[in-house]
Amino acid sequence: MSKRDYYEVLGVDRNASPEEIKKAYRKLARQYHPDVNKADPQAAEKFKEINEAYEVLSDPEKRRQYDQFGHAGVGQGPGFQGAGQGGFDFGDFGGIGDLFDMFFGGGRRRAGPERGADLEYDLTVEFREAAFGTEKEIRVPRTETCDRCGGSGARPGTRPERCPTCGGTGHQETVMNTPFGRVVNRRVCPTCRGEGRYIPEPCPKCGGRGQVRVMRTVQVKVPAGVDEGNRIRLAGHGEPGSRGGPPGDLYIVVHIRPDPFFERDEYDVHCRVPITFVQAALGDEIEVPTLEGRVKLKIPPGTQTGTSFRLKGKGIPRLRGGGRGDQHVHVVVVTPTKLSDRARELLRELGRELGEDTHEQGQTFFERMKAAFMREGTGRNG
Repeated sequence: MSKRDYYEVLGVDRNASPEEIKKAYRKLARQYHPDVNKADPQAAEKFKEINEAYEVLSDPEKRRQYDQFGHAGVGQGPGFQGAGQGGFDFGDFGGIGDLFDMFFGGGRRRAGPERGADLEYDLTVEFREAAFGTEKEIRVPRTETCDRCGGSGARPGTRPERCPTCGGTGHQETVMNTPFGRVVNRRVCPTCRGEGRYIPEPCPKCGGRGQVRVMRTVQVKVPAGVDEGNRIRLAGHGEPGSRGGPPGDLYIVVHIRPDPFFERDEYDVHCRVPITFVQAALGDEIEVPTLEGRVKLKIPPGTQTGTSFRLKGKGIPRLRGGGRGDQHVHVVVVTPTKLSDRARELLRELGRELGEDTHEQGQTFFERMKAAFMREGTGRNG
């Protein structure tokens, strides 16, 4: 029976990269492993064929020979037994234990140092505190080494002992002889949970964990110009590492309480200032609040509602330096709602003076405007 092309077996192109070949092999090995497909009688043969193809195509020299001479170039004719003779060579998997980790979701715990987890804290500051910076004291819950046992987890005066179940290795192994070689299944020891030791007398304070939960006080410097959602990183203030690993970091997420007068737009601020129609008509000099106090602002005669004035450099300091934003003052002309008889008469007199009499020959001001629009429209149509 002729052998299938190895590239066809793995489902890759002849120009596939080593990474593409490895990826295809892992996918197929997981799919056709006999222990995963016990109901499929063909799974074992397919799995054998997949491993044979990968052994050749994952080796640069064997692949070159195969590309040039085919199956004959690598000495793998119809009777070839491949890696099944004396055990599989799983190359990049790092041994049979790693392959079973891939198939069955792991089973071995890392023995080296591990970095601690990062923590996150939401901090709300006032509008002006965000603008000019501030310093806050916060209390953060975190895990720390137990001061009673020094992190060993054992009652003072005692110490952890080697796990009697796994002999200190942290895992248990089951050896199976299969048609494809000797297979070792490695799993976490249920007694010590992969630590390789157990604690006969746990520490009464931490219960054998070696760590306790505490509230820690941290000083946070909020820089000037910080904006909503910005994060401040405090290195080393997160959860402690394990087995000598470094601690994680603490991230402060800044939230800004809205101001009743100012609105922020990046580094600019906006505000609305009311003025009377007399001030708008005649002009005036008014005082305007800023983030740092009041300043004088000239209102020119004839100012309309919604007019904007810019106060240069009165906005938010830029987070990384480079000056400040501006303040934009939007004036709103306020119409009085309560008028005395004398005030009404003066306004009517003013209206007549300006040619804005609201009652002329029985027509209201709005009726005259409507008629003007109609005349304009007729003129365009004509």
